Amino acid sequence: MSPSCAGYYVGMCFAASEKQLYSPSQAPETWRLFLLLAVTLPTVACTLIYYWSWDRWACHPLARTLALYALPQSGWWAVASSVNTEFRRIDKFATGAPGARVIVTDTWVMKVTTYRVHVAQQQDVHLTVTESQQHELSPDSNLPVQLLTIHVASTSPAVQAFDIRLNSTEYGELCEKLRAPIRSAANVVIRQSLGDLFLETFASLVEVNPTYSVPSSQELEACIGCMQTRASVKLVKTCQEADEGECQQCYCRPMWCLTCMGKWFASRQDPQRPDTWLASRVPCPTCRARFCILDVCAVR
Repeated sequence: MSPSCAGYYVGMCFAASEKQLYSPSQAPETWRLFLLLAVTLPTVACTLIYYWSWDRWACHPLARTLALYALPQSGWWAVASSVNTEFRRIDKFATGAPGARVIVTDTWVMKVTTYRVHVAQQQDVHLTVTESQQHELSPDSNLPVQLLTIHVASTSPAVQAFDIRLNSTEYGELCEKLRAPIRSAANVVIRQSLGDLFLETFASLVEVNPTYSVPSSQELEACIGCMQTRASVKLVKTCQEADEGECQQCYCRPMWCLTCMGKWFASRQDPQRPDTWLASRVPCPTCRARFCILDVCAVR
């Protein structure tokens, strides 16, 4: 409700005179309730703003939070000045949508929402990764995205705890800006790099490809990339017919594990164009025959 609602009521007094809105006692009950809200809510809002403005806005919720960090001889405005100074620096960490911005400076951890600003001092907080959410596609690329929820709790009981959310690819940058370590819940796995996300997508796509049956006379050897696991994939042209397209038939025996083949595929990509990775073609690491993800077959 706002003054415009009261103006609307006055206008309806003339537009619908038969409802007798000019006399609230004779107006229909719905319109009496409308008038009550149109008058009460702006009155309450003005009263609250007046209360907050006492003593140079010292009663405002944000000012009260900042006052918790003020020195005895100073006030909340001195803390606000410190926050403003650090916020103007170009080395701050900032991420998130306009309605839920996360900002970390040398001293402060802040979350700016539409109606509230959460502030905590770095030296007084404990940070814990409490949840991770995996989304199949990011709005910015064709790769999956992992969103982390980090709980920020101050050692001061007067400072309310809050949660911040960010992309897992920004987790490393956040850690560099923070002084305190970030703890992780036991069930949370953080995939920080773009390569980690690609390897997961690569493996999921290979799972739906046709499989390759190894002849009984052929024994699988250790992967020549890591020498830790047995070879588990074979390059077989399945994306198109043998004489069509850019892909070529590879005649190498299975020599690579799925992880190493995925890392090889990722290493041949343009880091600035992750949206093209899944559709690209790379040479076989052994014979240089070109292949795409559809040609990577799991060994059975």
